[in-house]
Order: sequence, then structure tokens, then C-alpha cells
Amino acid sequence: MPNARSAARFCERLRRVEEAVMIGRSPNRVDGPLKVGGRAPYAYEQWDAGQPLYGYIVGATIGKGRVTRIDTSRAERAPGVHMVMTHLDAPPQGARDESIPFEYWRALPTLSSPDIHHYGEPVALLVATTFEQARAAAHLVDVEYAAEPGHYDFSAHQDQEYAPEQLIAGLRPDTAIGDFEAGFDAAAIKVDQRYTTPYELSQAMEPPACLAVPEGDDLTVYVATQIVDAARASIAATLQADGERIHIVTPYVGGGFGSKLRVHAEAMLAAFAARALSQPVKVAQTRQQTFHLTGLRPTSSQRVRLGADQDGRLVALGHEVTMHTNRHIEYAEPTATTTRSLYAAPHRLTRTRLVPLDLPRGEDVRAPGEAPGLLAVESAMDELADAVGMDPVELRIRNEPERDPERGVPFSDRHLVDCLREGARRFDWERRPAKPASLREGRWLVGYGVSAAIRGHFQGPAAARVRLNVDGTAVVQSDMTDIGTGTYTILSQVAADELGLPLERVRVELGRSEFPASVGSGGSWGAANSSTAVHRAVEALREKLLIAATSDASSPLHGLDPAGAQFSGGNVHIGHRSEALSEIVARIQPDGVEAEGSTVWMMEDPNYASYSIHTCGAHFAEVRVDVDTAEIRLRRMLGVFSVGRVLNAKTARSQLIGGMIWGVGAALEEQGVVDTRSGAFVTRDLAHYLVPVHADVPEIDAVVLDGFDDKANVLGAKGLGELGICGAGAAVANAVFNATGARVRDFPITLDKLLPILPPTDI
Repeated sequence: MPNARSAARFCERLRRVEEAVMIGRSPNRVDGPLKVGGRAPYAYEQWDAGQPLYGYIVGATIGKGRVTRIDTSRAERAPGVHMVMTHLDAPPQGARDESIPFEYWRALPTLSSPDIHHYGEPVALLVATTFEQARAAAHLVDVEYAAEPGHYDFSAHQDQEYAPEQLIAGLRPDTAIGDFEAGFDAAAIKVDQRYTTPYELSQAMEPPACLAVPEGDDLTVYVATQIVDAARASIAATLQADGERIHIVTPYVGGGFGSKLRVHAEAMLAAFAARALSQPVKVAQTRQQTFHLTGLRPTSSQRVRLGADQDGRLVALGHEVTMHTNRHIEYAEPTATTTRSLYAAPHRLTRTRLVPLDLPRGEDVRAPGEAPGLLAVESAMDELADAVGMDPVELRIRNEPERDPERGVPFSDRHLVDCLREGARRFDWERRPAKPASLREGRWLVGYGVSAAIRGHFQGPAAARVRLNVDGTAVVQSDMTDIGTGTYTILSQVAADELGLPLERVRVELGRSEFPASVGSGGSWGAANSSTAVHRAVEALREKLLIAATSDASSPLHGLDPAGAQFSGGNVHIGHRSEALSEIVARIQPDGVEAEGSTVWMMEDPNYASYSIHTCGAHFAEVRVDVDTAEIRLRRMLGVFSVGRVLNAKTARSQLIGGMIWGVGAALEEQGVVDTRSGAFVTRDLAHYLVPVHADVPEIDAVVLDGFDDKANVLGAKGLGELGICGAGAAVANAVFNATGARVRDFPITLDKLLPILPPTDI
């Protein structure tokens, strides 16, 4: 029997091990108290530079043409005005360099010419002592235009479509396997439908905002951005300045969803004015301006053709997409590519075409490609299930591929069938009415819907530095951003876990261009990239500490094999010996020991060539539809997901639920409406551009299956920030069909579209 002392040592070691295991747990956000207390400074709230001046953007009131005369004299005489900048006196600027692979790093000329490319494009900047003075003076700028006919109506100009050379991230616009037309023609059961999705916009709580502070030849830019390195490069290229002279600071970002992957006009104009006036200048977009000055998800028309045998097995799958693009700056969302790895079928076709319009350019909006693409494809799968007379869950399981159906490589880790089955069990799917419009509760028709979710997992370069101080605390540094997703917390967890420190002994510093560079938060790659970089930095740091300790005769670890070392409780343990980390640091480098780690582009990682690496999931929704008014109410919703290893269960669930709510909005509410006479968005605030609110989402849950994808990265973790929206809208749309027997293919499903086709019901 062990004695009391040995038992106590065993319990203490067990306690240390339990404390060390932080990855996968659910600690509260380490930045939570700052945010709840209003002490987390966002871009517009930085006061260290002193009292700033305020800028206000004047936007064009035509959609295409040029400024022929601009009179700023009345505005210049207005109270508090320090400057009125137009294309006549804006500084020289660098041109967009299309050889740079990603748009976010390119220059963004602003006020560089009298030409107008879309409604709302900046024609002047007012700078005044107060925001109110700048806004008032903006109305005194007198602008005359030579308007030109513009193309603003997507449906009227689809005959001008063209094939892009490539989609974003270099993806191919078209693919073909087998003989799709022959396979589809020979299929026993066919679905051939067209689905349309509207313009959608990221509407983060924090609008795009910037404070530019000149310091001699240097410029410090506090800006709301998702990628620090891109912001720095874009501003430097536009100003034709040395990038080392541009300092980006963005410790907190109030949401992005793609709208802050690049900086926009507010950042450039603040930089121009700050340099011209040698004073700090703040510029923020108003909520109305975000509809014209940030990018948008293009509207789309999608033809989906599914051919199946009598048993529901797909023999032909076709997905053809036509989308809008800005006439001058091409953006090709990969909407059809979402289909390429989803279902098995020997004959396949995907195709993308663009229609040039004189509207704001497209940019990445949460889950670019997958969100609108799955809305169409998963609706079509529901139509196929109805045509075959098969349960929609069983139809999807029956068409599960063994390998990636287009690339022919194995999946790294795929559990879509498990997600479907577990979701069906938890949702009580067997209660779903097999016949549409057959379940009624009083005035409400009740329906169930399901859809599959899939999204590619991407990897980009990220670097992090970890320093261990003599007091036993650790500091993690990276220019990685936290856009509200919990980056501060998960990086604290990774460093604490692998250094064997309590969470409160780790401090994470983010969002400064002087820190090691990353590709920031976007594409659902932020958490996995930055966590892997921190992991590798800690590995290198641990190696330094172990070499120093085991080779130092004054260390109790001298001469021991470091292979068996464990880090816990602020100490290094090898066998029965241990030494405090602080003591090792004090001996070898009293000002702190540090190391860096990094990741590379996925094109440089052989796993991404050898395997098809995705996240996946399944959505289930129950809706009620009023038989008289066609009012749709979501009753409950469930998502079951496979994302590899979860870094923080609480923030993961939060991200997935947020994405699912986006899907509800895509299905039922969100649409940007363009005035086809002027090119202006008439839905230009949150009173008209509707998004889900608390009353719209009564009961929603997200479940994550246990997993570890060793092909994705050493931590086994994959991105999930966008997976929640993928397919979510289709589950809601399919539930509406199951409730009513009426199919709306023009999203969002609004009363005016559903009411006329509701089948008659007995009172």
C-alpha cells in the first residue's frame, strides 16, 4: 500500500496534469472583462494620440460618369472646418498592382480622379474639429456631374456574361468529369431548377473606422482590419511610402465577416488628411455608407441539375452559376466549387460566369461560395428526395463518396454521415411528416428540413513569438487579429497547455504590425494557423529551456534525457526531478527567453495535395408557417458538425450558432435591393436590410463531434467560423417546403413570394 506521502505526491502530479490540459476546455474569454467593462479600445476609440480631428466622406450621387465641377468654398467657411479634400488636391497615389495575388494587399486609389465607378464612391472628405461640424459641412459641398448610362440590373444584362480566368484563391471556374449531358439525359429521375440569391453585405457591429496619427515620416494607423499585414501593404502602396514607416494597430475588431479583410476608403482618406494636416484624423463609415463603400456578396443565378436512378443514387450532378462583378475590379466568388467534393456522381459539371455591372465590387462575405452555393444545391437535393420519394437524410447518406469525387484523393477526415445520423437522432427526425403540408397545429403548418454542410479547410502563413519571462509568465505575440471570435483566449490556452502554466500566467498581444506577421482572421483559417504557429514557437522554446537545463551542471535536471520532460505547474519535470521555469530563465537569459514558430501556405504542405481536407456538418430546422398570411417562424434548429479537434468548446459553439443564424437570415430576410435607375442600394440601413434578431431565433443548438484531423495540422484542428452558415439556409428553406408543399427558389423566402403559391387549406 502506498504511504500518505507518496499518495500526496501522486495527487499533486495528477492535479498538475489536469491543470495543464487546457486545449479543448471552455474557459471564459480572457478579454471578456475588458469588453464588458467598455475598456477594450477599438479603432475609433484610441485616445493615446490626443484629441483628433474628424473626417466625413461625401459620396457620389450618380452610379457612373464623372465630376465636372466641385465647389468647396461654402464648406471651407463652415465652423470648425480644417480641410476639404477632393480629387483636385488629393496626394499622388500608387496604382493597383494586379501581379499581387490577393486584392487585400493591393493599393486602393481614392479621390484619385474625377471618374465615378459606382454610387457612393467618395468625391470629397471634410475634416473638422468635431464630427458634427464635418457632417454639417459635407452638405455644403456643391458637386456637378456628367452622368453616363450605367448597367445596374443583373437580370437585364446576363447576356453579357463572360468566363473568368480563375476564381478567388486561384480556383478553376469550370470543371467537367465524365459526360454530364449524356448522364443527365439518361437519368431516371431529374431535377433541373434555377435558384437566385440576392446581394448580401457584412454588417459588423463596428463599422469600418480608422484613426491615422502622423509622427514625422511615420504614420500610425489604428484601423478596423482582419489582416494587419494586408492593411499595412495596401496603405503603404497607396501612399507610395516605405512599409516600415506604416504602423498598424488593431488590438480589437468589432466583427468583420469579410468586410475588413482589406481596408477601405476611410483608412486611405484618414491617412491622406493626417499627413496633410500633421494632426491625428479619425474617419468612420456611417452605417448607410457601408452599403456602398465595403464589398458585397454578388447576386447569383444558379442552375442545379441532378440526375439519379430509381434508388436515389446520383449519376449526374451539374452546378452552373452566373454572378455579378464590378466592371473594373473583378471578383469571382467560388459558388459552384462547393459542389465538387460533396456528393458522389460519375458525371459532373461545374461552371462560373460573371456579369459586369456598375455596382460596388464583390468581396468575401462569410463563407464566400459555400453560403450561396449550398443554399441552391441543398435545396435541389431536397427536391430530388421528394421526386424519388425518399427520406432526405437517407438520400444524402446514399450519395456519400468514398474519395473526393473530383480530385480522386482520399478525404483526410470526413464524418458527414455521422453528423447526419447524430443530428437526426437528436432532432427526433422520425417525427417529420413524410407528406408536405400534412402537419398542422391550429393556424400553423409545421415542417422539418435538413441540409448538409461542407467547407474546405485552408492554411496560410502565420508566425508567432512566445517569450518566457524570469517571473514565470509567458507572452505571446502575433499580428493576428481577434475579430470577436476568441483568438486571445485560444492562443492563451495553447501556450498555457504546452508550457504547463495556469491560464492567468499567459498574456497574448495581438494586432500590431511590429509583431510576427500572419494572414490574419479570415477564411476560417485564423484559429488553426495562429494556434499551430504558437504551438511551434512553444516547441522551440521548450527545446531551448531543456537544452539549457540538462546541459547545466547547476541544474537539478543536468544529464537527464529531455525526451521524457513534462511541463506543468510552472516547472519542468524529468522523472522524479524538477526545476522551475523561472530559475532556468534567470540563469540563461534574465530578460526572457523567446522563440518563434510559423506555418506555410497550404500549396507548400504535401498533405493538401495528397488529401481532400474539409469540415462538414448537418443542419436540421423546424418551422411554422401561418396558413393565412404565410408568416414563417423558426421553431428550433440544430447543427451537428465535424471540425477536427476543438480548441475551445465555448467559443466554437458560439461561432457555429452565429453562422447558423446567418443561414436563417439568408433564407428568410437578407437582401440588398438596387435602384436599377441609379445604382444605389435602397436597403441601406438595418431598418430596411433585415437581419435576424433575438425574437427570430427561439431555440438553436450546435453540437461538435469529437475529432482530430492529423492531416490538417499538428494540433488536429480545423476552422469552423464559417461552417455554421454553410447549408443552414437550405435547411430552413426545405422546412418551409415540408410545411407548405410550396417551393420558393428566389431567396430570401418572403411573404410576397410564398403567399401566392400556398396551397388551399381547409379551415
